[in-house]
Amino acid sequence: MNTENRVELVENGNAGILRETSVSHIGFRVPDVAGAEDFYTTVLSLVRQDELPGGGVRLGWGTGHHVLDLTPGDPGLDHFGFEVRDAGGIAGIRQRLTDAGLTFASLDQGFIDAPAGSAEGISVLNPDGVAVHFHSPVRRQGEGVADPGRRPIKFQHTTIGTADVQGMVDFFANIIGFRLSDQLADGRFCWLRSDRDHHTLAIVNVGRAGILDHYSYDLAEWEDFKAWCDRLTEIGVRVQWGPGRHGPGNNLFVFFDDPAGNHIELSAEMEKFYDEKVDYVPRKWHPVPESVNLWGGQLPSWRTTSESSGLPAGTNR
Repeated sequence: MNTENRVELVENGNAGILRETSVSHIGFRVPDVAGAEDFYTTVLSLVRQDELPGGGVRLGWGTGHHVLDLTPGDPGLDHFGFEVRDAGGIAGIRQRLTDAGLTFASLDQGFIDAPAGSAEGISVLNPDGVAVHFHSPVRRQGEGVADPGRRPIKFQHTTIGTADVQGMVDFFANIIGFRLSDQLADGRFCWLRSDRDHHTLAIVNVGRAGILDHYSYDLAEWEDFKAWCDRLTEIGVRVQWGPGRHGPGNNLFVFFDDPAGNHIELSAEMEKFYDEKVDYVPRKWHPVPESVNLWGGQLPSWRTTSESSGLPAGTNR
């Protein structure tokens, strides 16, 4: 690749403080709440757990913490959250935000399904003005049960679009405590971890701020992908990308869209990291299609890479 286009994303001493923090929940504004709820209950077997003020709904898998909030409005990302299981994790995030001069608020207890008296959390705006939630451990009885072709195991990761990747790294790694796993060598895409999964959060330059690029659910194993692709076809949901295998993360994937145009990934076999046992330097992948799809290099309609098109790696929609 052209070495003139290499960009080193910079971490500081706070990077890697969080090692037991996982993705928790996400919220979308959608023009048709009923239609979106029908899609998620039919396709992903989520069920209504609560009604939200203003005509919204909260969805999850049975009992325990919710997965998805749907509220009326123009399509967009409203918030996303993480479950912090690190000892002293919430207090540490509060302190680092304060040290950075950033304001935050206590998270509404309705967001946290936890044993009585143990729930705590905060809500803070990321550099693009999107609310990010961090909360203490929650009940997750509804997760972890594979049902091939019917429901995933859990919510796996979130990928956000921005115009300033380093600014997001400064927030999520250099203040909050995530750590870089990999990046594209041009600095336009990076993957961050906060537990043993290769990434719980990814950041991509799409030339504009505050949007969702995609979000992902975890499947049990490779054999599930056939069942999922067959079932999506049967119920009229078009596969937008895949099946394939990513370079960063080494995970299998297939993509489809919800009625509001949010890109949904089903993923399996995510690479694991054991930071307590090894030293690790983030890899820098060439910004070419073959890096994000090792099996063939094809890209979905919304994805570009800088060396394939002369445009930023990101979304076109």
